[in-house]
Amino acid sequence: MITRNETKRIKIGNVEIGGGNPIAIQSMTNTETSDVEATVAQILSLEKAGCEIIRSTANTVEAAEAFDKIKERIHIPIVADIHFDYKLAIKAMEHGADKIRINPGNIGGADKLREVVTEAKKRSIPIRVGVNSGSLEKQIIEKYGGVTAEGIVESAMDKVRLIEEQDYDNIVISIKSSDVMMCYKTHLLISEMTSYPLHVGITESGTIYSGNIKSSVGLGLILNSGIGDTIRVSLTGDPVQEIKTAKMILKTLGLREGGIDLVSCPTCGRTKIDLIGLANSVENLIEDYPQLNIKVAVMGCVVNGPGEAREADLGVAGGVGEGLLFKKGEIIKKMPQEELLGALKYELDHWNEKGIANG
Repeated sequence: MITRNETKRIKIGNVEIGGGNPIAIQSMTNTETSDVEATVAQILSLEKAGCEIIRSTANTVEAAEAFDKIKERIHIPIVADIHFDYKLAIKAMEHGADKIRINPGNIGGADKLREVVTEAKKRSIPIRVGVNSGSLEKQIIEKYGGVTAEGIVESAMDKVRLIEEQDYDNIVISIKSSDVMMCYKTHLLISEMTSYPLHVGITESGTIYSGNIKSSVGLGLILNSGIGDTIRVSLTGDPVQEIKTAKMILKTLGLREGGIDLVSCPTCGRTKIDLIGLANSVENLIEDYPQLNIKVAVMGCVVNGPGEAREADLGVAGGVGEGLLFKKGEIIKKMPQEELLGALKYELDHWNEKGIANG
């Protein structure tokens, strides 16, 4: 069991992070924020997938002014992503942003930062201090002879102090790198220096394929060290996939319960069914049962089927010219292979109606 670091409790809209709260899953919209209809539609789809905090860019006046219209139609906190223009940070807060993400070093100087913090303080809005490996100051790069974990941490803590000097500590820290091991080291270092909640992720991790691997390795290392209060998996793809990956990472590490755990065997010469097609269909099917905390097995033949399915609450396997449905390792029904998915859905519906959380 992972022992999580003790961190400060921060309230973001109706969600709390830090202080032992569950690790919240985030994503970011890729619509034009000023397009309220498109942005709301994407956020609602992310909510359905399990997103708990959403971030949208406030890169124009129109985008910043759209936050309250968007907020009226969604159910999760919305964070305004700000770069360079302090006025947009203030405007986004005036229009309902539950949190702002800034880099205090590029917001326009000390006076401008002071105005942003004053507005945040007035509204009790958290500030996420974001520093990436690609945004390090020239003097820090020169000091450490390049981009290093130590330099990223120093830069981030410098920015935190700029806000603390204005008597404000409603802060979340985000330090990211696309270098997985550097990102891991960075989080180890900063977790020893602060008790602010940490937003963790591997930035610019890549496509669905490479990004999922980098994020799983990096976030697995970080979270397994007890570090992290909210996470975002950054992928070049549909943001819904970010949520699915984040949920699987947390569940695999034992940091989140709920949702069906799917196990399926690799194909081999014994496979007597379209295992790849069936497994993908089952994976899509089980997304409709987020409240069921059970294990479902999809097996390619009767050699491994009964044994593997014995550890699962439900299982299906391909036999010679037929399909088999298992429950707790016992065959409960034989049928044509094309009927397996429907039979599995029938069982899941039954368990769902009964309110069974565990098999």
